[in-house]
Amino acid sequence: MDRTHEPLPQLAHGKTLHWLGLYSTLRYWQRNRRTRRQLALLNEQQLADAGISTAERERELAKPFWR
Repeated sequence: MDRTHEPLPQLAHGKTLHWLGLYSTLRYWQRNRRTRRQLALLNEQQLADAGISTAERERELAKPFWR
């Protein structure tokens, strides 16, 4: 029996890429939401240690999750 990999037909391959792109986008949005939530919890000392000003934090927290 031949065990070589056959490429997916073009239509199925395109659908696979579409779902992977959608999954990647959703994970990106989730990461934005999570990291901004963590940023909101930092106190002034922690912000200073990270080199982030209060104004920079406020600008970042004002962004929607998809940006």
